[in-house]
Amino acid sequence: MIRKIVIASDSFKGSLTSAQVAEAAGQGIRDVLPECDIASVAVADGGEGTLDAISGRMAAEPAEAMVHDPLGRKINASYGICMHTGRQTAIIESAAASGLTLLTPEERNPLYTSSYGTGELIRHAYERGCRKFIIGLGGSATNDGGTGMLEALGVRFIDADGRQITGCCGSKLSAIRRIDTSGLCIDIDECEFVAACDVDTPFVGPDGASNIFARQKGADDKAIAELENGMKSFAGIIRMYSGCDLSMVPGSGAAGGLGGALHVFMKARLEKGIGLILDTVGFESLISDADLIITGEGRIDSQTAKGKAAAGVLKRAGRIPVVAIAGQVSLAQDEKDELGFRSIIQISPTPKDEAGLKEVMNPETASGNIRKAVSRYISSLLDES
Repeated sequence: MIRKIVIASDSFKGSLTSAQVAEAAGQGIRDVLPECDIASVAVADGGEGTLDAISGRMAAEPAEAMVHDPLGRKINASYGICMHTGRQTAIIESAAASGLTLLTPEERNPLYTSSYGTGELIRHAYERGCRKFIIGLGGSATNDGGTGMLEALGVRFIDADGRQITGCCGSKLSAIRRIDTSGLCIDIDECEFVAACDVDTPFVGPDGASNIFARQKGADDKAIAELENGMKSFAGIIRMYSGCDLSMVPGSGAAGGLGGALHVFMKARLEKGIGLILDTVGFESLISDADLIITGEGRIDSQTAKGKAAAGVLKRAGRIPVVAIAGQVSLAQDEKDELGFRSIIQISPTPKDEAGLKEVMNPETASGNIRKAVSRYISSLLDES
C-alpha cells in the first residue's frame, strides 16, 4: 500500500525548475493514486536552484547587485540574505554571475571566461553586513581557478616581470608567479564561508576540473591542455603560498577551481551541496513515514554518483525505495544497478537531432513527459502488488 510519496528532485537544467518537476510528478501520482499524501521539497546540488532550495526554508530576503558576467558584460545578479546560526548570511549561486547559461553556445570558451562576477556578489553581500556565506558552485562557465573571484575581492596576481595581471581568466593562469593578498577587502577572520559543491573533483589531474568539465564549457582538446597546464602552475603557486596541495582536496575543482580558491583564501569548508540542502530542509523528518521517494535531474550519468542531487537523496533515503527520473540517462545497465535506485526512468526517447532536443526540453513537453512517466511507473507498482 502506497500512502505517502516524497518528491525531492533537482531542476532539469534549461527546461524545468525543481518546483515544476515536482508539480508534474505530483500530477502523475494523482492520476493513479488521487488520495496519496504527496510531499515535495526543492533540492539542488550546489548549482542552479540552490538559492531557491535554501531560501525557501530560511525565509531569505532577495538582494541584487550589478556585476560582470563571465565575459565582462554588466548584468544584474540576485542572491539571498537571511539570519542563519545567529549570523547575517548571504546565499549565493556562482552561476548567477559566472554561469554557463549566461552565454550563448558560441560564446563559451573557458580560456577567456572569468569568475569575477562571483567575487563582486561576495563583496556586495559583505558590504551589506553579511559575515556568513553559503556559495553554490555548480553550473559555472569558468575554469580560472577562482582567480577572477579573488581579483574582484582585491587579491593581486603578479607575473614574472613584477607586473599585475588583470582580467584574470583561464588563459592567464600560467603567467602567475606571485599572489598578493594585502588588498583583500574582506576580513576573513570574522567571516565563515561554506562552499556547496556539486562534484568531488580535485583542482588538477586526470579527474580534475579541466579534464572533466572544461569540454562542456566550450573547450577543445588544445584548450583543455592549456587550461590544465595553467591550473597545475597556479596550484604550485598556491602550494608555495599556503602549503595546501589542491590536487588532494575533493571539491576544489568545483566551478573550474573556484572551490579551491574559496578553500585556500577564504578558509571555506567544501561540502556536498545536496547534503547541505537536505540538512536545511529537514529531509529525514519529511521522509520518516514515506513509502516511496521520487528524485531526478536533467541527466543521469557517470557524474551522478559524485555529488549530484539524485545520488544524495538516495543516500539519505535509508530503506525507503527511491526512483529517479531524468531527461536523459547515459548509463549501462550494470552502472544503473550499481547506483542503487529501485528504478531509473528516462522520461522520453533520446532525441535524434537539435530540433528534437529543443522539443523535449520545452517546459510544457517536459512536464507532460514527467507526468506520463510517473503515472506509468506508479501503475506498474500497483500491478505488482
